[in-house]
Amino acid sequence: MTLHQEFSIAAQTAFAGVDDAARQADLRRSVADLPGGFAKKTVSGRAYWYYQVKTPEGKLQQSYVGPDDAATQALIKRHGDPVAKLAREHLVRMTRAAIELGCADIPPKHARVIERLADSGLFSAGGILVGTHAFLAYQNIMGVRWSAGAATLDLDFAHAGRNISLALPENLKLDTTAAIDSLKMGFMPNQKRTSFKKADEPDFDLDFLTSRGRAGDAPVTVPRLNLTMQPLRFMELSLEDPMRSTLIARNGPMVVNLPRPERYALHKLLVYGERPQAQRTKARKDVAQAAALIDYLLVHDAAEIAALWKDVNARGPGWRKRLEEGFQVMTALYPECDFGNRVVG
Repeated sequence: MTLHQEFSIAAQTAFAGVDDAARQADLRRSVADLPGGFAKKTVSGRAYWYYQVKTPEGKLQQSYVGPDDAATQALIKRHGDPVAKLAREHLVRMTRAAIELGCADIPPKHARVIERLADSGLFSAGGILVGTHAFLAYQNIMGVRWSAGAATLDLDFAHAGRNISLALPENLKLDTTAAIDSLKMGFMPNQKRTSFKKADEPDFDLDFLTSRGRAGDAPVTVPRLNLTMQPLRFMELSLEDPMRSTLIARNGPMVVNLPRPERYALHKLLVYGERPQAQRTKARKDVAQAAALIDYLLVHDAAEIAALWKDVNARGPGWRKRLEEGFQVMTALYPECDFGNRVVG
């Protein structure tokens, strides 16, 4: 028994087409029609691509394209190809066709928030969509539908904060809080300003997270983003080496940054033991999501999950203890998957 069902070939093909077209459209929107070119930067041993242009005021402006991988290289090669330039209306039609074929979409109100933050530049500045919406996004990427762990109302975003892993341009300045206010959906910041809540929908929160550093649980403010984030233990695992992909909704696609699925899965096991007793329901959802992803990855990408398993265990006794705790709970809750006898790392 597996924890997912495969999409039809037609649905998988439809999403691949939407993802490619959406990323092309996102790239064009980022670079507009100004003359410019691609630039590669190496940060902490990893290479990333940017598109840089000069604004009418003569300032250099850079837009993040993606890591130096095959998908980004293909986008660069196809950039400017008139055949690949699809109108927005056609892109929406493609998206709706993919949904009709069985691809997973997100609620319109969630899509509205994500699209506004994407337009504001949050993802270009290194923001990452985490939490259950990332888990939902993996369905289309992997061509499967999860059997459990998919229900959500919150939207969770993360950023490396002061430990920015991408080489952001020096003149970058965003106003994430203003972007949220501009939605006029009734979101109000909590006292720490790390979360935005709706009085009429108490379960629909916007949470902003980052990795925990020497300051412990003290909120981290990044002035260049006008954003304050709540540090969480082990969050750096999800923030390392993010990927680009596309979310789909009835009103069209949105290109976002996501954690790598193997990193997301192991992070969910790590945080299981961090949840207080009052959050046992969320903790079980964490385990359900980890189980679904690990079950899939052990079949389709065993080398990646095994390498990361070793990496996490090498990070210290606290990491090893929490990973083992989460893994034991997962094997007990999902005996049908026989995790205890399958090679993980």
